[in-house]
Amino acid sequence: MSRKRKELPVVPALEITDVAAEGNAIARWTTDNGQLVVFVPYGAPGDIADIKIDRRKNSYAQGHIERMVQPSPIRQEAVCTHFGVCGGCRWQHLPYSFQLKCKQQQVEDALTRIAKIELPEISPILGSPGIWEYRNKLEFTFSNRKWLTFEQLRSGEAFPDRDAAGFHIPGSFDKVLDIEKCHLQDDFSNRLRLFIKGYAKEHGISFYDIKANSGMLRTLMVRTASTGEKMAVVVFGADIAGQGEMLLDAVRDAFPELTSLMYVVNLKVNDSISDQTVLLHSGREYIYEEMEGLRFRVGPKSFYQTNSAGAYELYKVVRRFAGLTGNELVYDLYTGTGTIANFLSREARHVVGIEYVPEAIENARINSADNSIANTEFYAGDMKDVLTDEFVDAHGVPDVMVVDPPRAGMHQDVVDVILRACPRRIVYVSCNPATQARDLALMDGSYAVKAVQPVDMFPHTHHVENVVLLERRY
Repeated sequence: MSRKRKELPVVPALEITDVAAEGNAIARWTTDNGQLVVFVPYGAPGDIADIKIDRRKNSYAQGHIERMVQPSPIRQEAVCTHFGVCGGCRWQHLPYSFQLKCKQQQVEDALTRIAKIELPEISPILGSPGIWEYRNKLEFTFSNRKWLTFEQLRSGEAFPDRDAAGFHIPGSFDKVLDIEKCHLQDDFSNRLRLFIKGYAKEHGISFYDIKANSGMLRTLMVRTASTGEKMAVVVFGADIAGQGEMLLDAVRDAFPELTSLMYVVNLKVNDSISDQTVLLHSGREYIYEEMEGLRFRVGPKSFYQTNSAGAYELYKVVRRFAGLTGNELVYDLYTGTGTIANFLSREARHVVGIEYVPEAIENARINSADNSIANTEFYAGDMKDVLTDEFVDAHGVPDVMVVDPPRAGMHQDVVDVILRACPRRIVYVSCNPATQARDLALMDGSYAVKAVQPVDMFPHTHHVENVVLLERRY
């Protein structure tokens, strides 16, 4: 006999008191066994609400706002009509100044509670130059399984048209929320997405069915640059002969401002195009970004910071912390397409960049050549395999190291090589203060933290970048 699942309660009039590191709000629920922290999405400190408990563990619970009793005085109206369903921009209901305060606290908590090392005063966070339409890259999904809200399902109404163009619903890999307007990118991307959706509906082009791995129209990537150049990459789930070719022609004709129109035929089950061939339909195979007179080629697979204006603020912090005089050998680890390496090259004697993705390294070399930069060199491969003692012996002991690892932080082998190479200064850029704090603790015996500068690159989300300057103790 199966055991009946215990119904979880609605806790009346709980006050939301804080914001957690992962973006949820926090309330405290007094139970018969003591007090539990309840994580609540889309809450604001100061809200008083009836909270439906969705999941209960021994040390915490998860819930959602069932009824707002009294909204917080800091709560504001969300800009986007898809807020609360889409899953992105989860802090739209919080003033931007409060978002920055939360991110500052997130950095301070990570460095003090995890690293547990001596720290200087942490500088006030630098806000993003723009808080809407700040992204230079968005990816949309086309699907024949449009997400229906609970209200729509309960209405009993039939919804025969289930085609959608938008974003995957969090936790539902096969459902896509149809997006009318996204405020994260220049409105060009909205017009382009809606045009493609409309054209496909009018001409009977099928939308992708993720469960059956069938359908013509699959995904759309839109890149927009600060230079005004624009790229679109349409991904098809079947051969484009006929319908696909006509769609691409229609996009080219309707959007003459497109610098680059490309496409992929992806027959795999997953949406990643990193292992797929991207083909040019019209225009160039890349667009240009620009920063302080430097021009950077950005291709369909290139990594480039998704907030162009914010990236410039971030890189200025990196340059200031590096303290270059023109005589230094710099290593730029996890260099991507060499943006930081090229940005620093004018004030360094020589810059060596290392990156895992071979295509990114090829772009880094092209970017150096395009900007007549002759004092850089780049190497591709897994960081722990490329950055060895032998590599340092062959290329010279760096005076400055810039590291910008993925969210997981640095591999222990990489940390060990850095400690043996013993550069005078390390500038550590991180999108995850928790793993950054762990790595700082590993290096604390040899390096002292001299400066900390949080930078916001992703308004309305809990994500934050942080830059730390370390100096050799001896």
